[in-house]
Amino acid sequence: MKIRDRIVEFRRVPPTELRPNPKNWRTHPKHQRDALKGLLAEVGIADAVLAYDPGDGGGLMLIDGHLRVEELAGMEEVPVLVLDVNEHEADKLLATIDPIGALAGQDDEKLIELLQGVNSDSAAVQKMLADLVGDMAEPDEVPSWDPSYQILIECESEAHQAELLERFVAEGLKCKSLIT
Repeated sequence: MKIRDRIVEFRRVPPTELRPNPKNWRTHPKHQRDALKGLLAEVGIADAVLAYDPGDGGGLMLIDGHLRVEELAGMEEVPVLVLDVNEHEADKLLATIDPIGALAGQDDEKLIELLQGVNSDSAAVQKMLADLVGDMAEPDEVPSWDPSYQILIECESEAHQAELLERFVAEGLKCKSLIT
């Protein structure tokens, strides 16, 4: 199988010159934004966004990295990998990059070992890391709260689910999201 390298250029571009993709289906709840802000403050920029030129004279269109570009709006430049793809290929990447990453499994022992050496001053990053450990519970384990007092809410969309989760957590409720 011959695999093409579609990265044609690495550029540093002002965030204002990167157009959000109107087909972007990902939402970014407050807890994700806060965790990213914490990592940017502690580590800095450590990844490039993906973009392509749709050829309409409007500049580069984002494929991946929308939240990073939003959070880096005040920066002079953002690192960008420019791809030589057409609109259909860009759509395919937009639809699949995050789900491909979500398919990965995890080695719990290695994760625990890794997390023992990871510290953060950001409460949002600390919560995200604690949630990673919490997600390692065995599927057949009994939840830590009384199951007779649970509520399952069916949401209209992922955005609606994220909105409710953010609101309930802000109200101090112990919540977790489920996708079935």
